Amino acid sequence: MPEQAAEPALSGLRLNLRILSVVIFNFASYLTIGLPLAVLPGYVHDVLGFSAFWAGLAISLQYFATLVSRPHAGRYADLLGPKKVVVFGLCGALICGLCYWLAAWQSASPVVSLVLLCIGRVILGVGQSFAGTGSMLWGVGVVGSIHIARVISWNGIATYGAMALGAPLGVLCYRYGGLEGLAWVVMAVALLAVVCALPRAAVKGSKGKPLPFRAVLGRVWQYGMALALGSAGFGVIATFITLFYDAKGWDGAAFALTLFSIAFVGSRLVFPNGINRLGGLNVALISFAVEAIGLVMVGVADAPLLAKVGVFLTGAGFSLVFPALGVVAVKAVPQHNQGAALATYTVFMDLSLGITGPVAGLLMAWSGVSMIYLLTALLVVVALLLTWWLKKRPPVEAAL
Repeated sequence: MPEQAAEPALSGLRLNLRILSVVIFNFASYLTIGLPLAVLPGYVHDVLGFSAFWAGLAISLQYFATLVSRPHAGRYADLLGPKKVVVFGLCGALICGLCYWLAAWQSASPVVSLVLLCIGRVILGVGQSFAGTGSMLWGVGVVGSIHIARVISWNGIATYGAMALGAPLGVLCYRYGGLEGLAWVVMAVALLAVVCALPRAAVKGSKGKPLPFRAVLGRVWQYGMALALGSAGFGVIATFITLFYDAKGWDGAAFALTLFSIAFVGSRLVFPNGINRLGGLNVALISFAVEAIGLVMVGVADAPLLAKVGVFLTGAGFSLVFPALGVVAVKAVPQHNQGAALATYTVFMDLSLGITGPVAGLLMAWSGVSMIYLLTALLVVVALLLTWWLKKRPPVEAAL
């Protein structure tokens, strides 16, 4: 973890602007992810002529690469400083854009084009884990560890904002410029971010001895497990709400997803100091309770309004889970290992979102789409009980 700039006097607009000046690089990283998200499956399936399996694999490779490389991103951020890690990650996004352009150039050779796309997706996944983890740690280094909860919250807002903006923008770029035009936009975003990041002041990497990965995992896994259970609620909303609405014969699934996003971002904006005032575990308890109520409302909904209220509550509850538990998780290790702790903690959400889709899909085929929301609510209740146990056990201080 970088050495902290102890500036507790920072507050209000000045504090947020200082955080945003670094979070913007995570926004750029996720924008390069969102831009091709709605385009690549159709390109692989319709233009290159591959099956839906290969179309899905081209997308999933990025998430797998992010999952595998995330712990390494945290460790290198601790050792080298987060600025270098962020620039490295953004360069990965730039190379990915180049792979997209080469894939478009080789469209007459479908296999070659698909291989280039897959290589680009793997590089993008590694780049995102480095840029995303590095941005959070860089932000903490700029404003001080006292504001770590707000830094994590703003990074989440940047993530979802970039994904929401990137998908429709990518469709527009593809419509008028094809995959080549989309590739140029991805490269331009990444290059602009690198150019803006290079002159910014760096914060120093840690000179302390890093803990082995197994030791870091041993200190944060309980918090990560609670995060994973809570993330399942987000996973079933994002993946299956459209099928849920179709099964009920309702319209408005897209608006329900919009409500989820509004609730997610709104909670982080309305309660920016909640974690510092109440404590991470207390906020997590409240968040899990709200999320579980929302999922139950969706599961039992017999009218669109009840489902929309449930989706809104699920988004509002899930919003603060990651920063609330993350603040406690990073304090479980020495300061110079907090980058590795944050990255390891994040892996649990990556795993949860990767597993939720196929497992919930199997359950849906067996018990119906409504039941998956009720079963997921039970998982969130388990997360609540686990958090309650973490709150009641004797505190474990990290060795300095």
